Amino acid sequence: MESLLKSTAERAVSYLEGLSARPVRPGADAIARLSRLDVPLPDRPTDPAEVIAQLDEIGSPATVATAGSRYFGFVVGGSLPAALAANWLASTWDQNGAIVALSPIAAKLEEVAARWLLDALRLPATCGIGYVTCATQANFSGLAAARHALLARQGWDVEAQGLFGAPPITVVVGDEVHVSVIKALGMLGLGRERVIRVPVDDQGRMRADALPPLDANTIVCIQAGSVNTGAFDPAGAIIRQAKAAGAWVHVDGAFGLWAAAAPERAHLVRGIADADSWATDAHKWLNVPYDSGIVFVREPQHLWAAMAVNAAYLVHGDVREPTHYTPDFSRRARGVEVWAALHSLGRAGLADMIERTCVYASRFADGLRGAGYTVLNDVALNQVLVSFGDAETTRRVIAAIQDDGTCWCGGTVWQEQTAMRISVSSWATTGDDVDRSLEAMIRAAESVMQTA
Repeated sequence: MESLLKSTAERAVSYLEGLSARPVRPGADAIARLSRLDVPLPDRPTDPAEVIAQLDEIGSPATVATAGSRYFGFVVGGSLPAALAANWLASTWDQNGAIVALSPIAAKLEEVAARWLLDALRLPATCGIGYVTCATQANFSGLAAARHALLARQGWDVEAQGLFGAPPITVVVGDEVHVSVIKALGMLGLGRERVIRVPVDDQGRMRADALPPLDANTIVCIQAGSVNTGAFDPAGAIIRQAKAAGAWVHVDGAFGLWAAAAPERAHLVRGIADADSWATDAHKWLNVPYDSGIVFVREPQHLWAAMAVNAAYLVHGDVREPTHYTPDFSRRARGVEVWAALHSLGRAGLADMIERTCVYASRFADGLRGAGYTVLNDVALNQVLVSFGDAETTRRVIAAIQDDGTCWCGGTVWQEQTAMRISVSSWATTGDDVDRSLEAMIRAAESVMQTA
């Protein structure tokens, strides 16, 4: 075991050290070699060292270098050194994070990290928290708490009686609501198409003046950080209207919620702490390993009522039992990495990481704009949308940048315009990475223009 783990660690370190020198996207040869894995289930055991060697030698070259410093696709962070190391140790512990009796250390780290998270994100200190797989599950959990609370007011126990015959719930979303919210609504039986969509402005922000009539049977879903522009819905104005009507407000803050941790960006989340539930990802801007999402609910009893389980064989004490706050039962102890990331960064380090990546996004925008290309959004956070002309030209430039391998950015269609999306989300990105990537982007764009 000792020899195997040490050699595996050496392979992992070698992989990380080689990221800066390799193309961000794996080459065709590396992908083709994956066919070597298409073999029948072995009849006999295989030496574990041989298994790991094959995994590294075939698998490592075929990975996308999302752990590196020049991956700007989707909204993908890397893994902070302390978070990655904590992940290794937690995997060694092999703890089931469901209940305290299964892992006192996992439960304690979740409890401590919860206090730190609420402090850093400027949310009410009494919130209930669940550590889940991703923002989709966090949205699901927060909206499940909302569904419980709204129906309980009318004397309906949705967990016991289901939705058959239940009083109706109205769900209001912005026209650019993220698909994870829509997916969560579908899983909850609230319907993907029953939502009322509110028009948005030229940055994708929900228009508070266009809200429909609200009442105590309404859930309003607002966005903290548009996946395209990084823009924030006007939380203060929307929440005031919602609260006056008795409606529940849920915040999809998959990455934008972390702006609260950076003093220079905190104005973007003004008013958001007055909502009722919030969802975010830790594997995005907190830079912990996948999979790690977090749900927060102002009144913990609603999250507990929606998620709690009990059985005669379970051993529950008087302390917080993690399984009562998530859809999962058995699960990995993902709070370990959240604790490690926050502990290693501290308040100042977290603020610096958020602010630094936002500054790099602005540098991308300035460089591309200076080269004559069109930046489509107001770059207030870490997202940049750029057009290189018509839709076909923009798609060709994106493909050329991806083929170049210096960095990786993806495409999107935003308000009927095809664009390249740059998301700066990794702790590892440096100013040199931005400059090197800008040069590659402009070089690729010029090459495409010359052959047009």
